Amino acid sequence: MKKPRLYFDTSVFGGIYDIEFQDETKKLFEMVKNGEIICVYSDLTEFELENAPEKVKEHFISLDKNTIEFTEITEEINTLAEEYINKNVVGETSIDDCRHIACATINKVDYLVSWNFKHIVNVFRIRGYNSINIKNGYIQLDIRSPKDIIEYER
Repeated sequence: MKKPRLYFDTSVFGGIYDIEFQDETKKLFEMVKNGEIICVYSDLTEFELENAPEKVKEHFISLDKNTIEFTEITEEINTLAEEYINKNVVGETSIDDCRHIACATINKVDYLVSWNFKHIVNVFRIRGYNSINIKNGYIQLDIRSPKDIIEYER
């Protein structure tokens, strides 16, 4: 069976050392480590992590290269992200959030995972992103928090 590909926005990497999110984030990264899921990230993620605390950067660098997939922000991604802004799904200050969403959409991941409940993991925003995706012939993107992804003990 094909392993699910999940695009992790930068908030997920930061969640590993955030008291509120660390338990679920650690479980999510265990799934990556165990080869249950593939962590997809972009050059935008790398750029945003440049300003992260050292321990977050070290965690990112320590990920097994066989369990992660790199993708780049392209002009097509930027164009789709700008359309999210132009259609008022979110404000202009959220352009990088839109780039993450467009990147996940265009790369046809199974899920985008984020701890950003204001601009990304929000049912009204998700509806807006997906209406634009469908209008432009892209996939409908499934956006979740790590809590929705991790496997709880049975």
